[in-house]
Amino acid sequence: MLVTMEKEALFKFYGPLRDFYPLNRKPDWGTYRFTGSPAVKDAVEALGVPHPEVGAILLNGMSVRFKEPLTPGACVEVFAHAEAPPGTEPLLPAVAPPGLPVFVVDVHLGTLARALRLLGFDTVYAQEMPDAAIAAVAEREERVVLTRDVGLLKHRKVQWGYWLRSQHTRPQLEEVIRRYDLKPWFQPFTRCTVCNGTLTEVPKEAVQERLPPKTKLYFHEFFQCASCRRVYWKGSHYDRMRTFLGQLE
Repeated sequence: MLVTMEKEALFKFYGPLRDFYPLNRKPDWGTYRFTGSPAVKDAVEALGVPHPEVGAILLNGMSVRFKEPLTPGACVEVFAHAEAPPGTEPLLPAVAPPGLPVFVVDVHLGTLARALRLLGFDTVYAQEMPDAAIAAVAEREERVVLTRDVGLLKHRKVQWGYWLRSQHTRPQLEEVIRRYDLKPWFQPFTRCTVCNGTLTEVPKEAVQERLPPKTKLYFHEFFQCASCRRVYWKGSHYDRMRTFLGQLE
């Protein structure tokens, strides 16, 4: 009978990567047991950390790529993007593609999708899409995946992504704004919160048949979605939105 001997390596995760450990199990160094010669990436994800969250890896003090084979007795240090030591080779050039970030969010984050659209960000809401389809959209359109599903972020086609720490919309939005430095990109009233289409300003006479009586009387500036034709105006919700934007970190 052939017996396969288990090998061991030590892993240490830094900064926000420790969020992926259960609250009662956050050791400085943890033992990972394995057979064969798995890639470092496979070991990192087996320990619960999805690859888009990883900024740099040191194996026995040397900067390595995801595909580096794991060796018996290795000491592996894993860093988030913001925590990567100077001189280490970044595993991704950035936490998002260059330019204005665009997003895809999973089925559980509909309210976050609407909030991002409210700020002007192109955000696909994957309401009825399986994980493989979400990953394919992210790869094809170079979108950042936002999710509470760690398994989705481990999909091989997902290059950019973020696991939302909070379960509530307001802190989730603040997390995304901080991580991707979104404040300079804010463009409220440019995207439909319902379908993600673009908004354009239209004359009142072009939409007045669709307006409530009091809206016709008191408002004179209107926007319409190029996709679903929904009409928007700067009512009381607009003032609340401005207050909300002013409160964001």
